[in-house]
Amino acid sequence: MGFLESIFKRNSELESLFDFELFKDSTGRLYLKKIALETCINFIARTISQSEFRITQDNKRIKDEWDYLLNIRPNMNQSAAEFWQQFIFQLIDDNEVLVILSDNNDLLIADSFDHEEYAVYPDTFKNVTVKDFTFKRTFQMDEVIYMTYNNEKLKLFMNEMFEDYSSLFSRMLETQKLSNQIRGTVSMDATQSLDKENQSRMQKFIDRLFEAFKNKAVALVPKLKGFEYNEVSSGQHSGKSVDELAKLKRDILNDVASILGIPHSLIHGDMAEYETAIKAYIKFCINPLTKKIHDELNAKIIPMSEIEKGKRIEVRGIAEMNPLELATAVDKLRASGVYNGNEIRIKLGDEPVDNPLLDEYVITKNYQTAEGGEEENA
Repeated sequence: MGFLESIFKRNSELESLFDFELFKDSTGRLYLKKIALETCINFIARTISQSEFRITQDNKRIKDEWDYLLNIRPNMNQSAAEFWQQFIFQLIDDNEVLVILSDNNDLLIADSFDHEEYAVYPDTFKNVTVKDFTFKRTFQMDEVIYMTYNNEKLKLFMNEMFEDYSSLFSRMLETQKLSNQIRGTVSMDATQSLDKENQSRMQKFIDRLFEAFKNKAVALVPKLKGFEYNEVSSGQHSGKSVDELAKLKRDILNDVASILGIPHSLIHGDMAEYETAIKAYIKFCINPLTKKIHDELNAKIIPMSEIEKGKRIEVRGIAEMNPLELATAVDKLRASGVYNGNEIRIKLGDEPVDNPLLDEYVITKNYQTAEGGEEENA
């Protein structure tokens, strides 16, 4: 290594080329994984964070402390939107999420915990940590809000997928760099001896060339007597284009979106098939998540005795129908006698009103009985 070391010492640029940082594993490109995961999970989290949680009794809303915690301020440090966005992100990213009610009646999302499972007894949660504070008490399953995403292999699959993508992306990136690399040779007059003084002069000349060319559109370098620089390459080599690198990153995002049930057009902001995509997104991605939240909140917050009396927690949000867009369909449902006015209001996400006329079923004259006779207006 003595000969190589002497060369490296004479040329700092060669020394930097052999830096071990250049040989790190391609899996070090974690930003590919981070971009894809955070883009898709945050897309879902922002959607759920727009939900409204209504506590109802016989379909009429009740305002109490839980309404405030779920919709306004779950704890002293978070708004409801921030809380539910963190809730969904942690649920999907970690495959589970735990929420506890503190002694101050704050809803807190645990950063870490130990889950002990039992067959015939309630599960317990120990060492529950929120930020830098660890609770000493043990929480029972019926005291907490606990949900799983039921996709334990998501992380394993993604890790394996990103290893392949990272290796491919690294190779394409290196090829792109090489295809645009400027190469050259530096020679010196053979009549001059390669003593320390000439070595120093050559090193200074090489350094000046490098600094002059780096990050500059126009570079002028004075030519020294006895030294000559010849460029042998100027980026004309064939290689992968930048567009192909962008396409690869898009493909990674598409794969993650498909796993989570997000249509590709939505995640990329394409508006060509927006209506179809948003319906599929709500039906196959958002509705299953809101159903999980709905079931868990009702099971843990509303006692069974009150559930039997008609008390519920309803999750309303982006999945709700727009009455103005459905005016024709609403008219048909009402006119055909299938639903009364209050039932339609409930389906549209509104509360029923105390109006006897809206509790009646009506049929317009153009609807006939099976025998062919016309029904009178109700």
